[in-house]
Amino acid sequence: MKKSIREIYNSDPKYGQFLRFCINGVLAVAIQYATYWVLIKWLEVNIAYTLSYFVSFCCNFIITSYWTFHSKPSWKRLTGFGGSHIINYFVQLGFLNLYLWLGVTKEWAALLAMGSAVPINFALLHFVYKNKK
Repeated sequence: MKKSIREIYNSDPKYGQFLRFCINGVLAVAIQYATYWVLIKWLEVNIAYTLSYFVSFCCNFIITSYWTFHSKPSWKRLTGFGGSHIINYFVQLGFLNLYLWLGVTKEWAALLAMGSAVPINFALLHFVYKNKK
């Protein structure tokens, strides 16, 4: 007998956490990309990417805390979240510039960079939020 997604979600907390992380990630990417798409019309690509990353970061921290990992924001978590996102930012920026160097358009390079960094970001954030203190 196959289990429904709801049954798996309710029976396995890590599955639910990962599913919430994915949904939150799509929202964060949408915020980041929409901001980037507007800014690249007036700013250099790396500056537009940096500003869009910051906007997404602010929204992402609140959603990640309350919804993805069911914990309250704290200075300790903000520090860990910020630290993991500094690493994630540089990973994404590296991918962005690699894709641009390979000739991908600036619109597509940003999406590819964001997607390429997902596994690294999840591992870092899971480490930050796994302790419920």
